[in-house]
Amino acid sequence: MKTKYYALLIAFFAFSALFAQSYEVNGVVTDGDNQPLPSVSVLVKGTTRGVATDFDGKYSLEVNKGETLVFTYAGMVSKDVPMDGTSIVNVSLANGVELDEVVMVGSRNPSRTATDTPVPVDVINISELTTAGPQTDVNQILNYVAPSFTSNSQTVSDGTDHIDPASLRGMGPDQVLVLINGKRRHTSSLLNVNGTVGAGSVGTDMNAIPSAAIKNIEVLRDGAAAQYGSDAIGGVINIVLNNKVNELNVAVNNGANMSKNSNKYGEGGTDGQKFQVDVNYGLPLGDKGGFINFTGSMATRKATNRSDAMGKTIFQGYHAVERVARNSGADVSNLSMGDIQFYAQAVEDSVIDPVLKADIAAAPDMATLQTLLGGDVSDAELAVRGLTRDDFRMRVGQSDLKEGKFMANMSLPVGDNGAEFYAFGGMTYRRGLAAGFYRRPAYTDNRGNTAAFANGFLPEIGSDIKDKSLAVGLKGKLGDWNSDLSNSFGTNTFDFNIVNTSNSTLGTSTKRDFQAGGFTFAQNTTNWDISKFNEDVFNGLNLAFGAEHRIENYQIKAGEEASWASYDINGELVTETTPDALKVKSFFGKITPGGSQVFPGFRPENELSKYRTSYAFYGDAEIDFSEKFMIDAALRYENYSDFGSTVNWKLASRFKVNDNFSIRGAMSTGFRAPSLHQIYYNATATQFISGVPYEVGTFANNSRIATLLGIDKLKQERANNASIGFTAKVKGFTVTLDAYNVTVYDRVVLTGNFANPHDGSELERIFNDAGANKAKFLMNAVNTNNKGIDLVISKGFKFASGASLKNDFSFTTSKVDTVGAVHVTNKLVGKENTVFGERQYYFLTKAMPATKWNLTHSYKSASGKWNFMLRNAYFGDVTDPDAHHTVYAGKVITDFSIGYKYGKSTTFTVGANNLLDVYPDEVPASSNYGRQFIYSRRTSQFGMNGRYVFARLSFNLK
Repeated sequence: MKTKYYALLIAFFAFSALFAQSYEVNGVVTDGDNQPLPSVSVLVKGTTRGVATDFDGKYSLEVNKGETLVFTYAGMVSKDVPMDGTSIVNVSLANGVELDEVVMVGSRNPSRTATDTPVPVDVINISELTTAGPQTDVNQILNYVAPSFTSNSQTVSDGTDHIDPASLRGMGPDQVLVLINGKRRHTSSLLNVNGTVGAGSVGTDMNAIPSAAIKNIEVLRDGAAAQYGSDAIGGVINIVLNNKVNELNVAVNNGANMSKNSNKYGEGGTDGQKFQVDVNYGLPLGDKGGFINFTGSMATRKATNRSDAMGKTIFQGYHAVERVARNSGADVSNLSMGDIQFYAQAVEDSVIDPVLKADIAAAPDMATLQTLLGGDVSDAELAVRGLTRDDFRMRVGQSDLKEGKFMANMSLPVGDNGAEFYAFGGMTYRRGLAAGFYRRPAYTDNRGNTAAFANGFLPEIGSDIKDKSLAVGLKGKLGDWNSDLSNSFGTNTFDFNIVNTSNSTLGTSTKRDFQAGGFTFAQNTTNWDISKFNEDVFNGLNLAFGAEHRIENYQIKAGEEASWASYDINGELVTETTPDALKVKSFFGKITPGGSQVFPGFRPENELSKYRTSYAFYGDAEIDFSEKFMIDAALRYENYSDFGSTVNWKLASRFKVNDNFSIRGAMSTGFRAPSLHQIYYNATATQFISGVPYEVGTFANNSRIATLLGIDKLKQERANNASIGFTAKVKGFTVTLDAYNVTVYDRVVLTGNFANPHDGSELERIFNDAGANKAKFLMNAVNTNNKGIDLVISKGFKFASGASLKNDFSFTTSKVDTVGAVHVTNKLVGKENTVFGERQYYFLTKAMPATKWNLTHSYKSASGKWNFMLRNAYFGDVTDPDAHHTVYAGKVITDFSIGYKYGKSTTFTVGANNLLDVYPDEVPASSNYGRQFIYSRRTSQFGMNGRYVFARLSFNLK
């Protein structure tokens, strides 16, 4: 059926072409000095058809008589030229202030600029930032320049070490919709469940997109669910891909952390070394402005560590006995009571004094021995073993990473009526390695498996992340209407490889590496968008409507048996009928947990493959009643196969008081459908709560245990958005100020931990079958309110010498709070603090900076050879949900770079992120887990790596 539709559509375009009064126009675009201008945007007004001028300023484009060409170039005054049948049109652009960017989001009017929209849209020039700035990943670039955007790498948080959660206006990572070239991007397959900002949410992995493939990023800071559908409660981020041709760009980046803390433990005084190569090249396709642009990127990033010498207990008396027995050739996995008493007498007196040895020899039973040998002998035992506390440090910092990325973007005009076939997509492979809690010998349940590893071990979580996407579409005219039919497919796979670990129930026969299973998420979206801009109705009427169909699939794959299983003393699989006497226990009588330490694999009963479909219809009318006053109204109906339908609306307006001052505002409703991950995710993992390890089961929202506890089935989040602001141009300054208020009803959160009742009930059996002693769920638990103010000021200076200076300032302040009571059923009355307790409250409301600002100065010399960038970014205070609600003060981070252009094509840049080596406030001693978490792993204002110094060599060949 789809094939027939495409054939009919192409036939229609071909038929329409017979009647189009089209012809080819070409010419040269120059500046005020009659010098050719390369890369000038030449766009047919009211459409997306266009080309860019080549190195000699030349262009060629198929047009229809009566259309208007718009010529735009940064720093020049744009020019509109009507097409009257003349085939050669040369254009000269005058110098002027930097142009407002035409935007793709927030308005379906194809000519709407960023300062002309009724809602705030930031247009961020990525190529400029990656040339001068220290950041090369998309999330970090936005974190330092975009108002209201927050994202930082996490540490010791399982899969979230490898995919950074991001937030806009204090909303959740899943309340921001990400588009590429205006088309919906698929989310990650990873659900954040391990105590980080955004816990319980599923974000979009923007770092899977190479920054060198991006032309600019549009950030719509307003609710837009009525226009774009689910996930757009907090806003929309649209990534616009490069379309350059006949231009080769190569960037080689090398850098490392050179700070007081990397100097303390790093190799040669540095750590976190990063090496990255980006290549971008475009080719013209045909003679009507078609193109294909390719980007390749490869990078390696070393881990950082900001922990200190281990301050917790490392060895207990029993481990000294174990050492002596091992050195004597005994099987330490099977020491009898008599063996322990015998070998204890040979332990050095500095470790076990003679009085204690006598008590051990006289001990009447194992329980007495357990008490006598449970004392802390760490320092003495370390001295005997020739070790120090530094040998037991955790690795707290950014993960090790190797990645390769590819992205392509193409457009090919077809026929003679402006029809265009387009496609874009790419693939990314990333291999990460992060560490967990050190399995010290002192764990009384033998997590350190001292029979196999005398000094315990530091287990590591490896990730294999594969991301693939492809979008294809056909744009053209259906009579007087613009039609855009597209299909976008994306898939993300996240596999866990647990290394340097053990299944401690297997003792000395354990493997060291385990395939622990993983996730896959796939999404296919089909859109048909139709629009028409009517210049003759009022001062312009843009009508748009369309339909969307989406199919999603979420899978959990089981790991190998030893990654999740517990084995008894005979090496047999532990089941619910296994006698307690056969279960593997430590010397201290505690049952040894099974599965791969740090991350037990997914069990066969966790496996699933779930689908859902949705379809939507929308209408959008944007009316310019006059040059001063416009209104945009949108209505969207959306239906999901697993929870029903929703209708949402949006009304936005802008009033121009004069040419330099406009007032704007918007009101809307919104929604976010719970993700398949949130509905169906189920797994058991080791989590440390106040330093104590627990096997915590995250159970599916629709599971039997959820029903028994009274957890309601997930439903959509609903939202009310309101914003008001103004834009102004005063003496060369561009100013936007916007205030917003967003209330989200039935917000999905990850609950606190429900305990195993140990009462012989069905509930206890489910806990035991999952190998869990605590349980948590995803549920619609609370209503939240986000309110705040965003301010953006820009100013460009052009000096008489020819030098230029650009200043950008952005400021945001927000407040997030809960509204009303915690949502509980009758079964959950009295357990409100477990459903949504104080810890969850602080994560949701105070764990991200409420205030951020940045001030950036970019200077370019008159010769064009030198450029300087200075940026100060302030990250406001945050509250740690774990460390007794400690408040960490806000800090200013300084970035600086100097670039020199050699010849026409080579630029060398050196600089630093966090030039002054600023660190967050330290975690109180009572909460830093023996100096392992010197800086909080729960909140992250700007990271904990300190100063990063880089050098970049860039080539631009035209």
